[in-house]
Amino acid sequence: MINFELTKVTTQSLGDNRSLITMTPLPPGYGMTIGNSLRRIILSSVPGAAVTAVKIKGVTHEFSTISGVKESVIDIILNLKLLRVKKTSTGPAVLVLKANKEGKIKASQIKTPSEVKIINPELIICTLEKGHSIEIEMKLENGIGYLPGSSRDKRELESEMIALDALFSPISKVRYEVTNTRVGQMTDLDRLDIEIATDGTLSPQEVVGMSARVMRQYMTLFDTEGSSKKEKAVEKAHAEPKREKKYTPIEALKISQRAENALINNGIGSVEELLTYTEKQLTNLRGFGKKGITEVVKALQKMDLHLSE
Repeated sequence: MINFELTKVTTQSLGDNRSLITMTPLPPGYGMTIGNSLRRIILSSVPGAAVTAVKIKGVTHEFSTISGVKESVIDIILNLKLLRVKKTSTGPAVLVLKANKEGKIKASQIKTPSEVKIINPELIICTLEKGHSIEIEMKLENGIGYLPGSSRDKRELESEMIALDALFSPISKVRYEVTNTRVGQMTDLDRLDIEIATDGTLSPQEVVGMSARVMRQYMTLFDTEGSSKKEKAVEKAHAEPKREKKYTPIEALKISQRAENALINNGIGSVEELLTYTEKQLTNLRGFGKKGITEVVKALQKMDLHLSE
């Protein structure tokens, strides 16, 4: 088994919203294990936003036509399915398109709330003839994977709303390749290359980071030793004689699981113990990096506390 610290991750841009992410060196077999797991999570579990329902003024069902509009309602719906948006809020959002000028109506003409950004503003929604107008209201929601319009309860929709099949995934392409690499005399090590392309709502780096966190959340459930250490640290702290000094479990910081486990594994089970450390001392802790320090500093600031100087 090679030293874990030798494994590095690099990113190479292959164009707009497309990158090659490389992890090397890895022990024999690890490339396939990690690559296949990440690919499946990327395809199934990366969240996105999509239009899930529309209301077109004067239209009661998708098989209608609109006077003065070249495209049928079905064609308009198909175009709206191609709309890619970046949404920072968690709840549903409403987009509105109103047009009365002759010519091609583009996504850039859609009015959006501040938390929504249209990634493909040049997308053509429909073509309007002179002297006519169109008004479309769209419901935008977050989700993962694919949601058929037929699966929605029509009672949840407003009057004259048409449910759409929604593809939430921002992934355009993902593939991985495992090749041999060497370190010194070890010639059977793995090199993992993951190529990711997105629709622009997320970067490939964000996608692989999200997927890695999903995998970690499930993998840590198998870490009985880590859980045992955490429980013992908490039990030990609770078992100590009561002092005037307040005891606050390290969990109160509400930092990431990785940073929390790193602190506990290094014998820091309470906020009070943590406050005796300086930032420099924390950097010397095993498994605790700059990202963890940033999380800790921000969490302490919310509690009006700070590390030792």
